[in-house]
Amino acid sequence: MSANLRELISAERIATRVAELGRQIRADHPDETIVVIAVLKGSFLFLADLARAIPGDVRIEFLGVASYHGGTSSSGAVQITQDLRANIEGQACLIVEDIVDTGLTMDYLLRTLAVRGPKSVRIATLLDKPSNREIDVPVDYVGFTIPDEFVVGYGLDLGELYRNLPYVAVYVP
Repeated sequence: MSANLRELISAERIATRVAELGRQIRADHPDETIVVIAVLKGSFLFLADLARAIPGDVRIEFLGVASYHGGTSSSGAVQITQDLRANIEGQACLIVEDIVDTGLTMDYLLRTLAVRGPKSVRIATLLDKPSNREIDVPVDYVGFTIPDEFVVGYGLDLGELYRNLPYVAVYVP
C-alpha cells in the first residue's frame, strides 16, 4: 500500500456487506425487475458486485455524473456526462453510488429521474458521509458510514487514480 493511503475498509468487509445489501434489496423488491442505475465512474466496481448479489431480474443502466472535477471536495455543480439509454417509466429503480457526501448530487439525480416517471427510486451507496451533508437525501441502503475524510479505492478516485484498489483507503496528503 502506498505511503499516502491508510486502509479504512478491507476487501473482505466490502464483499460481506455487498452480499448483505443484495439480499436486502431483493427482499424489498421480491417480484420486481430492478433497474440498477450506476452513477459513473465511481460506482462501477460496487455496481458489478452488487448486481451479482441481487437475486432475480436486474437491468443495468449507466448515468455519468461529475461533481468533483478532479479535486478532493465537491464543486457543488453537478453535470450529467452520460444520460440513461433506456426508459425508466413505471420501473423500480435503484441508484447505485460510490459515496453520498454533501447530498447535492443525489438530490439532483432524484429530481432528474422523478420527471421520467419511475415506479420508485431508491438509493444504494457503498459509503455514506452524513457529517458532510448539505441537503438531506433518503439513502435506503448504506454499505458503510464513514467519517469526513477523503477516501479512494474500490472505484473511488483522486485524479482518476486508485480506483483499482480492492479496498477503501483514506488519502493522506
